[in-house]
Amino acid sequence: MDNKKKPAPSVAGAGSILSTVSGPSAAPPPTDMGNKDGRCADLLAKVVAGQALAAAMPENPNKPGEYGDAARTPEPGATHQPLNEAALGSTVSETIVSPKVGEGIPPHGINPASASLDRVRVDASGQRLTSNQGVPIADNQNSLKIGLRGPTAMEDFILREKITHFDHERIPERVVHARGSAAHGYFESYQDLSELTRAAPFAQAGKRTPVFVRFSTVAGERGSADTVRDVRGFAVKFYTDEGNWDLVGNNMPVFFIQDAMKFPDLVHAVKPEPQHGMPQASSAHDTFWDFVSLMPESTHMLMWLMSDRAIPRSYRMMQGFGVHTFRLVNAQGASVFCKFHWTPMAGTHSLVWDEAAKITGADADFHRRDLWEAIEAGAFPQWELALQLFSEEQAEQFEFDVLDATKIVPEELAPLTPVGKLTLNRNPDNFFAETEQVAFCTAHVVPGIDFSNDPLLQGRLLSYLDTQISRLGGPNFHEIPINAPLAAVQNNQRDGMHRQAVHRGRAAYEPNSLGGGCPFQAGMQGFTSFPQHIAEDKMRGKAELFADHYSQARLFWNSQSPAEQSHIVNAYRFELTRVQTPAVRVRVVSMLANVDATLANGVADALGIELPAPMPLASSLPIPQYAASPALSLLHRPGETGIRTRRVAILIAPGVDGASARAIYAALLADGAVPRLVGAQLGKVSGSDGASLDVEISLEAAASVLYDAMVIPDGEAAAKRLSVNAHALDFVRDQYRHCKPILVVGAGTALLAKAGIPTTLPDGSLDLAIIGTESTTLAHAMTAFKATIATHRSFLRESDPPTL
Repeated sequence: MDNKKKPAPSVAGAGSILSTVSGPSAAPPPTDMGNKDGRCADLLAKVVAGQALAAAMPENPNKPGEYGDAARTPEPGATHQPLNEAALGSTVSETIVSPKVGEGIPPHGINPASASLDRVRVDASGQRLTSNQGVPIADNQNSLKIGLRGPTAMEDFILREKITHFDHERIPERVVHARGSAAHGYFESYQDLSELTRAAPFAQAGKRTPVFVRFSTVAGERGSADTVRDVRGFAVKFYTDEGNWDLVGNNMPVFFIQDAMKFPDLVHAVKPEPQHGMPQASSAHDTFWDFVSLMPESTHMLMWLMSDRAIPRSYRMMQGFGVHTFRLVNAQGASVFCKFHWTPMAGTHSLVWDEAAKITGADADFHRRDLWEAIEAGAFPQWELALQLFSEEQAEQFEFDVLDATKIVPEELAPLTPVGKLTLNRNPDNFFAETEQVAFCTAHVVPGIDFSNDPLLQGRLLSYLDTQISRLGGPNFHEIPINAPLAAVQNNQRDGMHRQAVHRGRAAYEPNSLGGGCPFQAGMQGFTSFPQHIAEDKMRGKAELFADHYSQARLFWNSQSPAEQSHIVNAYRFELTRVQTPAVRVRVVSMLANVDATLANGVADALGIELPAPMPLASSLPIPQYAASPALSLLHRPGETGIRTRRVAILIAPGVDGASARAIYAALLADGAVPRLVGAQLGKVSGSDGASLDVEISLEAAASVLYDAMVIPDGEAAAKRLSVNAHALDFVRDQYRHCKPILVVGAGTALLAKAGIPTTLPDGSLDLAIIGTESTTLAHAMTAFKATIATHRSFLRESDPPTL
């Protein structure tokens, strides 16, 4: 009988498994991930197998055969079988099942693209006509017109797709949102919304629609950094059973301009200045501020851009908006206006500017890495989709025009109605094939979703399709796997660069008799545009309500907390300080004078200029007054996921209280946080109890700004060592300066004192985000520490300029 006890599971190093950078120097991998999430166990198996596979080849055995006579008879390459097939996969989430990504059974040693042409042969017999997105086409005989004898509408995406594809059918004989990150997932509807819309994703309660979501910055190039001050793209491709629907939005609900005519000017202004190509991924330069200060309708959007919304903590912690007013149309043809809102379950949280700037140097891939690591660890990001619904009659009573993309509809006027939840649960296998080649287009809608006459939206309907044709090499970009709809594509579009489908038969036109009349137009089962009655003169201009440029900027300012208002002033100060032309600075402040006196005075004082007269208004209409809207403050949306995925640094050095460090590590893991043991260098650290701990990442590689909170465990000797390490002191000061929660155990307080960290706030009250405890009361302190981490940070200790 074997009386040996089974070794207790070890969680040492589990934080490194949950991360994509650094790890212990020579420690065995953990045998347990410290929580009950099965996805974490799969990740552990994948990483362990991958490390074993690498260790099985300490050198390249084929290298000697590359030289001299041996090179005449090359040997087969060396191979090794993994302990677990998952080691060969791109992502542990590859077993997730959906109609788009497949059955969750990874292929081994095969290339489906090498199979017979049967896999791409297409036959339209008995099938209805569709667009290239799989959307059924109701009428293939007529373009969309403003009245039977009126002009053709620019929004006729069916006509544009058909004609554009035809224009590009012959291969010639031998031309924003560049930096992004994406993931697969699904949208699950809460209820049947057929009374509102016939759109497929909302057809019944519990219906799941596969999605691919791409987040991005706007102004920067592919090589720029994640944490720059910028708008973030939030684009969702729904692979519905009636074709692809692309909800192409941003993390801000408004935009800089009111008409698509000005979009090229905006982009030219915000991009690097053409004479020297600087600055990269930044709006802090003359051409941008020159342009927007001459376009006062930008004022509202500038408030959002200068707020903390422009530097999100994570893609998982930012809202998304469809920006424009859309229509929902039901099967009976009844329509209602709609705005789309995505709200993250993890809460809306941001960085502070000093932190964002330092992260740019410490990890330019901060947001991309965060999204990947969360999904790999099974902490699947989620957002709730809500609709703002209002009738045309209601819209006419608003003090603003719902077709103006520089305006929001305040939630107090049209409350949010939650309708479903988005979950991202699978990372891409290949960045280029999926994240880079995915093509979004605002014109990709399905029956039940239609457009409003928003002039910015109308221009986007043209721009996106043309952009994808140029970027992806031709009109057949819809056949790239990530773009291909789940709904069958059946139409008469042929040839063109990179054509994949192999069509049978003779008839590539409609109507036809040689193909049995197929594919045939779907009639009223297909997409039909809402028959909005229009009786107007053709002209260029804007409705008079568009001339209100300041009321909603004032609403946004008045809805912010004092800390957020301070950040907005500081952001204007930073951006305009970098502007070289004094007249541009004055012009911007004159715009702000129409928003709020405190704001304008604060920015003027920061720039060392006199407060200018307010910029003249564009209309004699009175400026509407709105009550503050709490929903516009980030602090209004703390989220529901606790401390899951929050990164916590545990500073260790020789002499640390190993027992308390291990207990803290395990307690954080248990609630889904990502703890890391941070030390002066990789290797083992002897604890005061005689046991050793393995440093997972060095202070040199683990910049303070990459962590959401910090722990200084007990141990007098460890505290003394860290107190003479400048990297450790800087680490502690940055955690304090950026208002992060700090847990200090016993003798660890010596490190706080050496770093000059006060435990009281500027007003003399106790700083509740610094939690001091002894090892004997650690359990109680951990409860308070976790609760503080969940609130993200404490702005009560913030000062400008920093006192440390």
